[in-house]
Amino acid sequence: MELKNLAVRPITGREELRLFNQLPYVLNGELADDLAQGRRRPEWMWAALQGDRLLARAAWWSRPGDDTPFLLDVLDIDDNLPDPGRLTIGVRLLHTAMAAALPAGSPRPDYSRFIPPDWRENGLTRRAVQDRMTILERTGARLFVERLRLEWRPGTPIPPPGRRLVFRPVQDAGELLTLMTVVLEGTLDAHSRDELTRMSAREAAVRHYEGELARYTSPKDWWQIATLPAGKPAGFVIPARNDYNPIIAYLAVLPEHRGNGYINDILAEGTRILARHEVPRIRASTDLDNTPMANAFRRAGYVNFEREIKMTWS
Repeated sequence: MELKNLAVRPITGREELRLFNQLPYVLNGELADDLAQGRRRPEWMWAALQGDRLLARAAWWSRPGDDTPFLLDVLDIDDNLPDPGRLTIGVRLLHTAMAAALPAGSPRPDYSRFIPPDWRENGLTRRAVQDRMTILERTGARLFVERLRLEWRPGTPIPPPGRRLVFRPVQDAGELLTLMTVVLEGTLDAHSRDELTRMSAREAAVRHYEGELARYTSPKDWWQIATLPAGKPAGFVIPARNDYNPIIAYLAVLPEHRGNGYINDILAEGTRILARHEVPRIRASTDLDNTPMANAFRRAGYVNFEREIKMTWS
């Protein structure tokens, strides 16, 4: 494929969103609000163009107020372009955009893409996912984890509260951090396991708390500690709202209480807290290989509506 007259540049602003959205993806409907709320910036949204035709695009997302990109969550190419130029355009776009948008010498933000749950069974979808992964691999990225994206929908039954556990709000950040540290023992979560190769369990808990949980503006009294009748903690759940949806942000059982089915009661309580606010949905996610957690969500009626591919640069 000829690459003549290929322009690789950031968009100029909201006025070019129609151009940027020529390629379909599930996040297209969120981009305008993300720009308005400061989660994206035009200089983080790059396009490869031939005239007015969009051939490929890339965009980073960040938390409001942050000055650097946090996550590469849009990478698309025109899937109708012929081989081998299709992948070449994507690699050229990504190299150019990363050199301009990311601070020199800083770690490259992880890549995330939402994909259908049956993406391997559909030939066209499989090729599209693998093409994007190949582009990233050619810039030095590798697959980190595949995750299940889960959703509870109104009308799905929630079991009534049982008698084995008692729930109370989290007392303070210190109590939660202590429990977050303890539950990292034997964790099956890929991100947590990776962090534990580089830092202590306490440091990983603090990083998770400060980087995510503390940033939620939803009520902290939604956060619940599950205790045995005598008052000893058995686990906890963090229902919350992020910038897009009500979510189960964290769900855990302490190591000494695993295998007793407490996860079902704790998830039900977190779901119940959000459902009483008449939410349109509740979202959650877990690693594909975290079978016990995936099974708990399945038993609670959560549907696997998407998967997520995460890639990283070493």
